[in-house]
Amino acid sequence: MANQILTTSHGTNREAFGGRDWALFASISTIWGSSFLFMAIGLDSFHPGLVTWLRIGFGASFMALLPRARRAEIPKTERKKIVVLGLIWLAIPFVIFPIAQQWIDSSVTGMLNGATPIFTAVVASVLLWQLPGRLQIIGLFVGLAGILSIALPSAGESTNAAIGVVLVMLATVCYAFATNIVAPLQQNYGSIAVMARVQWVALAIVTPYGLYGLTQSEFSWPSLIAMSAVGILGTGFALVLMGSLVGSVGPTRASFVTYAYPVVALVLGVVFRDEIVSPIAIAGIALVIAGALIASRSEVSLKPLPAEAP
Repeated sequence: MANQILTTSHGTNREAFGGRDWALFASISTIWGSSFLFMAIGLDSFHPGLVTWLRIGFGASFMALLPRARRAEIPKTERKKIVVLGLIWLAIPFVIFPIAQQWIDSSVTGMLNGATPIFTAVVASVLLWQLPGRLQIIGLFVGLAGILSIALPSAGESTNAAIGVVLVMLATVCYAFATNIVAPLQQNYGSIAVMARVQWVALAIVTPYGLYGLTQSEFSWPSLIAMSAVGILGTGFALVLMGSLVGSVGPTRASFVTYAYPVVALVLGVVFRDEIVSPIAIAGIALVIAGALIASRSEVSLKPLPAEAP
């Protein structure tokens, strides 16, 4: 079963990013970078369980309105992958993020997501038995230096802050596996059909937690509006765009979209939440952006991993 689920593929475009790829990249990074601010507003009045439920619920409802999502057919043989994606791409991370943001700022949460390309590249290399291109490897190391610069100040603040950092890193590992698994599905069945089913599965998984959160929350229009925004845009629309980007440029390079989150998350967190970001974290942002730009170049020059000894 594991072999049937843990599969991936290269992107259809292995050259440098084209105009469409950059448009997808910019749109996704802007929408997802703002999601952490919206979740922080949601947490002002809502329990983390309700935040998770509403986020996925709004996204799943948006997808249900799309005729292509309802009419498309995906073979029964792919259902296990859809269920796994619903669990590791949405249910687990979306439960984790609101909990973590009780202890660390939204800007820091967004910046820590920059670790996703590193884990994605490792998973892709194992599944494809092939190393990333030279520029992608350089970009990964540059980005890793940036992530360490971002994470260390928060990790040292308190025990709870350190737990929050660990939780976010766990979510990025889930994203790494999900981004690889979704690549061949998107290429075969289209982003809308796949993402709709993934969201519907995730909604079913988190509903019990969401109902519990409902009993622990107070009503607030700002929180509800914020969750509708992050659900419809971030969980619905942006996931479709991300599926398209993964199918085009491959899971590793598509995951570098998370290197653009820090800029959006930091600016919005500072402007709207009066959050304070350390100078070393700002330096880390410059490194992760540089890593993303380096990794966006052509990946066609690849080296196979050494074969196992017989």
